[in-house]
Amino acid sequence: MEQRIGSSSQPLKGEPVTGAGFDPAFIPGLTSPVKEEPEDAKPETDDEAETAAAAETAEADAEAPEQDAAAEDEDEDEADADAGAEKADDAEEADEGAPDGPVFEAADRRARIVADHKGVRLALDDQECEFRWDEIGAVETETARFGKRFTVTVHTPDRRWYPIEIEAKARSDFKRWDEELDAVLDAYFEDAE
Repeated sequence: MEQRIGSSSQPLKGEPVTGAGFDPAFIPGLTSPVKEEPEDAKPETDDEAETAAAAETAEADAEAPEQDAAAEDEDEDEADADAGAEKADDAEEADEGAPDGPVFEAADRRARIVADHKGVRLALDDQECEFRWDEIGAVETETARFGKRFTVTVHTPDRRWYPIEIEAKARSDFKRWDEELDAVLDAYFEDAE
């Protein structure tokens, strides 16, 4: 006696084939249902596909010389514009990069925090986030009662917070870091509000 494994029910004609019962890769909301091709549609053979591709290539080659010259001119213009924009961006960053205001920077082997005129930047391993001063609601610092961890938490106006812990070499670093961060906050944070 012969037995079948799996469901014996098949979808009715005209009914869309959806769901994990018919497609194991189907995830509702993430993947679109498989579209059935009409029965009268026949797949192209390899010879027909090659012939169609060759015809398209021949048409493209006939138009190519005119388009290549125009495309090369456009590419050169775009490259010149991009180079000019990059030089302008570098010049702006150089002007902005060296203000006379205070800068706070603390780092250990995994984490890093930088607070300057641009805002606050946090980095942990390969993850980074940057907050402009207008995106910050509050900055909180905390020191561990025991140990050498200095925690800086950036709070945003939409009630999210982003903490980062920096391991100090000595507990005496805590006081210096607090003073440096306060100087940066006094200089830039009040101006943004």
